Amino acid sequence: MSADALTAHPSIDELRAEALEWGRKPRRFGSWYVTEHWVRAMRAYGWTIIVGALGQPIIYLLGLGIGLAMLIDAPIDDRGVQVSYLVFVAPALLVTAAISVASEEMTYPVMAGFKWRRYFYGFNASALSSPQIANGVIAGAAARMVVAVAAYYVFIWIFGAVPHPETGWLSIFAGVAAGLAFGIPLMAYAGSIEDDRGQFALVQRFVFMPMFLFSGTFYPLDTLPAWLQWIGWISPLWHGAELGRVATYGAPVAPGMIAVHIGYLVVLCVAGYVWGRRVFVERLAK
Repeated sequence: MSADALTAHPSIDELRAEALEWGRKPRRFGSWYVTEHWVRAMRAYGWTIIVGALGQPIIYLLGLGIGLAMLIDAPIDDRGVQVSYLVFVAPALLVTAAISVASEEMTYPVMAGFKWRRYFYGFNASALSSPQIANGVIAGAAARMVVAVAAYYVFIWIFGAVPHPETGWLSIFAGVAAGLAFGIPLMAYAGSIEDDRGQFALVQRFVFMPMFLFSGTFYPLDTLPAWLQWIGWISPLWHGAELGRVATYGAPVAPGMIAVHIGYLVVLCVAGYVWGRRVFVERLAK
């Protein structure tokens, strides 16, 4: 056999080396490939995202921040700082926007990836690893949170609810951090569900709604009865809203409490990620 014929047909070792070389890139950037897929999949309901990102802040700000504020003549006394009702509620509504995105992106889409459409198993059959899939889901949801929260911030700034815009933009990071602190554990829970029996509806009714109503969103947390204040203490919404209020109007929060707020959100993110990573690895290994 001629030398040309031999070179035209690579050996098994050469083919194996070529396959490994092709697999290095997706192994290196696998999380970003999943993120790209997650973001591209959002195009199927892109108008919903746009309308929600633009319409939700307008409705809430007009209905609560301005409409309800017209009935509240006295300013809100937030630990000695007098602010209008609109200025008080705006940071909490911004954080709520991020948590709403988390409740959408990290529930049914995650369960679809494991049960209904099973595209996570297709990802895992390639060079992508299970942790990279989890990373991509988180990053994709975070990308939508950034868009929603940034749009919300622009609207509250236009409505005059950001007395200190030089630091107010930091509320965007507070909102995204709170959204991830709620969403990453929710992703882990969604990944652990084998059958849909209305669990996500229960999360909305008995977790999201009490958190929204009793986390100091519409009035200072210390005005609630002591037996209800614990809901705010364990809620990422309250911790994120407190950070947002520090950024937007300089709420008098002690540096130690700022560290507590940040640390609590970080702990929820890390604990949720450890749980979610394990759920993805174990379930995709089946």
